[in-house]
Amino acid sequence: MDSRVRGNDVLKSLAVVACGLLLSGFAQASALEQFKSFVASTKAAKGEFTQKQVKNTNGEVPKASNTATGTFVFARPGKFIWTYVKPYDQVLQADGDQLFIFDKDLNQVTVKKLGDALGSSPAAILFGSNDLEKNFTLSEAGTKEGLEWLKAVPKAKDTSFEQITIGLRNGLPEAMELKDSFGQTSVLSFRKIEKNPALTATSFKFVMPKGADVFNNN
Repeated sequence: MDSRVRGNDVLKSLAVVACGLLLSGFAQASALEQFKSFVASTKAAKGEFTQKQVKNTNGEVPKASNTATGTFVFARPGKFIWTYVKPYDQVLQADGDQLFIFDKDLNQVTVKKLGDALGSSPAAILFGSNDLEKNFTLSEAGTKEGLEWLKAVPKAKDTSFEQITIGLRNGLPEAMELKDSFGQTSVLSFRKIEKNPALTATSFKFVMPKGADVFNNN
């Protein structure tokens, strides 16, 4: 299987970062209280991420894929740049209306309508509105490995994932897991998070690369 993250897997990954970013700060509050407080105050953020996929193998020890690293920046609602640096170069960028997936190696751009791409997916937690409990059931998930965990379960029955869990320590997200309906789990960690950085109106405007092949899925 190609190690590149594409389509719905990409949107899942993008969205997983949301929960963590929205939970930083408020160290004395519960995970759920931190989440609700921070989602109301965080309009934008940026930082670095590490990501890997873990696949269950019929009860055996789960196998992890190669680790991917990169950077991200977002501004709600619906604007983000998610950049993979290693092991491949790929950029996912949304301007509030459209999602652009740019594969640098192939010089290929796929364009999708953002609303259809996000829907009630985990990405809506970060890039959508503040009305999170309309699409997700939020609850405390206990303590594990020294982290306090929050669980977000989609209310829709036709989604491709089962739940998101977010692990926090001292009010900051350290681990996040997204379990899909195919037995795979996306695991992300974050560092160097900066809340509400200075951004301009053109920060998320996608500039089409010269000579790129464009596939429009709108």
